[in-house]
Formats: sequence, structure tokens, C-alpha cells
Amino acid sequence: MTKLEAVMEEQRHWQEIVGLCTVAELNNVVRAGYATQLINVVEALQERRIAAVADDIESRGSRIVLLAGPSSSGKTTTCKRLAVQLAACGLRPQMISLDDYFVNREDTPRDEKGEYDYECLEALDIAFFNEQLTTLLRGEKVQLPSFDFHTGQRKTGGREIQLKDKEVLVIEGIHALNPALTPSIPQQEKYQLYVSALTTIKLDEHREISKSDNRLLRRIIRDFKFRGYSASETIIRWPSVRAGEEKWIFPFQENCDRMINSALLYELAVLRHYVLPLLEQVPESDPAYETAWRLRQLVGFFEPIPQKQIPLTSLLREFLGGSSFHY
Repeated sequence: MTKLEAVMEEQRHWQEIVGLCTVAELNNVVRAGYATQLINVVEALQERRIAAVADDIESRGSRIVLLAGPSSSGKTTTCKRLAVQLAACGLRPQMISLDDYFVNREDTPRDEKGEYDYECLEALDIAFFNEQLTTLLRGEKVQLPSFDFHTGQRKTGGREIQLKDKEVLVIEGIHALNPALTPSIPQQEKYQLYVSALTTIKLDEHREISKSDNRLLRRIIRDFKFRGYSASETIIRWPSVRAGEEKWIFPFQENCDRMINSALLYELAVLRHYVLPLLEQVPESDPAYETAWRLRQLVGFFEPIPQKQIPLTSLLREFLGGSSFHY
């Protein structure tokens, strides 16, 4: 059994124990007025998983945590919640963004269409990144770079850090599990974590919900709320996003030390309220209409749960807003 299959089987087993394997069973809980209790239990289960990862990192003595996952898997919030749990273990997490190691725009490789390929590994300055990590592991100071997305240039002289006793680097990015990202770093120094929304609740006994649909719904809401994109624009871009995941993320997912399933059992009942109006704005003449219509049908199966019941530290807040974390 692969690690991916194991983490999904663990979730299915838990759902069988609590008797919530299908949308109908979830809807019965919501209609009976037990949505808040369910949310609290699901969030507690998620926190236990993250706490277990922090305990594992502390016991191994890993000094570099590398976290990867596909689009809209909740990597950023997972990083922030992991940082809290690492602190609870007596460690001091230091966050580093791989985005700051982009090469200058004119040096960025181009794809088959002649456009800049920001998702390929070569879009990052791997040599410089490894040089800084190696320096930090020796206990020396480095000045982190910063990347200006408006000018397309990397700037030096950023935040100065030093990896002191009990400090751990936490690095998130799509290439985090690719061995070619950190060839200069000893394996014993690295802890690799994979996060994805692995939906296991079924529409009924025979029909499963696509795992990519769960992430697409999250992204539609986030893109509209924080980036000003319509549902149609997000849907049209989605095949390109998925192609990048197939090339740069999924081939390396089994390299991880631990997987976290970020799909929340109740979440589609919450997302319904926000995503339906956006999907309904896609006209029949739009190339995205067929997908929009299918997603409308999907979320329509769920009894809605109001956002006000969602904790401020929930991963869903990354997409809905109102989080107690700063993004």
C-alpha cells in the first residue's frame, strides 16, 4: 500500500467509525443541529495530525522541514499550524519562501509556447538556495533574498537569519519533495511533508467525489475573493495547473516522511454558499460552463453550513478569509 492509499484508508476508517461516509449521512447530522460538534471534532482530528508531525520532527532532530502539495491543498495554513505545534515542542520555527529564490525574469526558462515557465524547477536558483541552506546548517548567518514580482528581479540584503539551537527551517513550495531541489543537504537533516485535499466522503455508496474538484472549488473562491478572478477564469486555467502538478508534484509525493489529508469532512457544505453564486455567473456560451454546471450539481447535494461556525484557525479560512493567521 502506498503512503497516499494509507492516508486515505485511515480517513475512510475514521468515517466508518463515526458513521459519516456519504453526503446523505453528513446532511442528516447538519439537519439534526449537530454541525458545530462535527466541525469541532474534525478540526481537532486535523490538529492531532499536525501535532503528530511536529512530535516526529522533534524526535528525529530534523532541522529543515520541506512541505509540498498541489494547488489549493492548504499548504500555507498547514505551515502556520505546524509552526505553532513546533513551538509547543520547544522548537523555534523559521519560515523561508521558495518564491524568493526565483531567478531573474530574463533567466526564467520558457515553455513550449514560448512563455515563462515559473513552475519548472529551473525557475529557481537551486545552487544559491543550497548554498544558503548549507551555510545555515553550519550555524552561520545568511541574508535571505527577496523576489520583486513587479520588476521580475531578485533582491539581496533581506532578512538576516541564523539557525541556532532548537531552531527549525520550514520551507513550503511545489518542488519541496523533489530530490533535485536540495541535493547538497543530507537526508537526515530533512523532514519532508506532503499535503493534499484527499476527499473521501462519497455522494452515495457507489459514487465518489473527485479529489481535484475539492481543490478547484477552494481555488475558485480564493481566486475571486483575493485575486479578482472570475470562476470562468479559474476553471479555464485549471487544466494547465493540473498539468504542472502531474509533472512537478505528484511524481514525488511518495518521497515524503508523512502525508496530511487537508480535506475536511464538512467543508463542501461550507463552500457551497460561497461558490454557487460564482458558478451561476458562468453563461452557457462560456467554455467553462460545462465544468461550472457540474460543480453546481456537486455542491447542491450538500446541506449548507454557515461560515460563522468555522474556527479562525481552520484551514478553510485560507480560502474564505477571516483567519487569525497572517497571510
